[in-house]
Amino acid sequence: MARFPVGKLLVMVLQVFVVATIVFSLVRLMPGDPAVLVLGTERGADPAAVAEMRHRLGLDQPVFKQFAAWIGDFVRFDWGESIFDGTKVTDYMAQRLPNTIELAVVSIALAALIGVPLGMVAAARRGGFADMLLSSIAALGISFPVYVLGTFLILLFSFKLGWLPASGFASFSDDPAKHIERLVLPAFTLALGLAAAIARMTRSSILEVLNKEFVLTLRAKGVSSAGVLIRHVFRNAVIPVVTIIGLQLGNLIGGTVLIEYLFNWPGMSTLLVKAISNRDYPLIQGCIVVMSTFFIVINMLVNMLYGLLDPRVR
Repeated sequence: MARFPVGKLLVMVLQVFVVATIVFSLVRLMPGDPAVLVLGTERGADPAAVAEMRHRLGLDQPVFKQFAAWIGDFVRFDWGESIFDGTKVTDYMAQRLPNTIELAVVSIALAALIGVPLGMVAAARRGGFADMLLSSIAALGISFPVYVLGTFLILLFSFKLGWLPASGFASFSDDPAKHIERLVLPAFTLALGLAAAIARMTRSSILEVLNKEFVLTLRAKGVSSAGVLIRHVFRNAVIPVVTIIGLQLGNLIGGTVLIEYLFNWPGMSTLLVKAISNRDYPLIQGCIVVMSTFFIVINMLVNMLYGLLDPRVR
């Protein structure tokens, strides 16, 4: 047992290194010269000014030397500074990453609280009206574009009912109530679509287990349908549900750009889009490596959770 986490940790470190290498290479292949963008239209036309700026940014060094220097600094948590405003990349991460993690965790928690019970009800009423209704709603939720759903919720709860602010961000330390108010709409917008996918996975996993022989035995012994479903069937069907929840949580760390723009939520996705448009190499590299690392860590934790949920997969 002691070697399992260590082995997973070594694999995770290797995966992060591979991601870092790919990101560094792809960033250098992007069209556009950061030095020209920093200098602007007028000075960017001066070759001498461009050469001087490239030297200041270290872009005139051989690529392998740039990579070695960046990796060495990265493992020491010296991720460089933004080319455009001089802000340390680690400062940007400290500002934006907690907001993204909070939005992702709250959204996936709401999605699980909605999707798992609905999936269980649909499976218990297989072929009935409740199953057809919930399956139709789930299919609609999966196919509905998230920005359209977000716009609809803004129109309904902000402009029509006036219950919640349409967008904006308030720090929790400054005003907890305003922070929570501004978190509700983006979190529910993400959660509704995710809940549909979780409900469908829960339903299909439970239906697969319901066909097992031990379920017939439990019913023959007089165990109630609710007891069979909750205490026995769901425990054996939980691993696929945990898998999709883990994958969705990992995707949310870097896949909420539309929601962040729509609700003006300062997260990692909008920061990455801004960095790409500015050809801000240090910030692009820092954002993508951090997002990828979180995804890798979440997958590792989900794999370790399998053994706790079902000893047969240890």
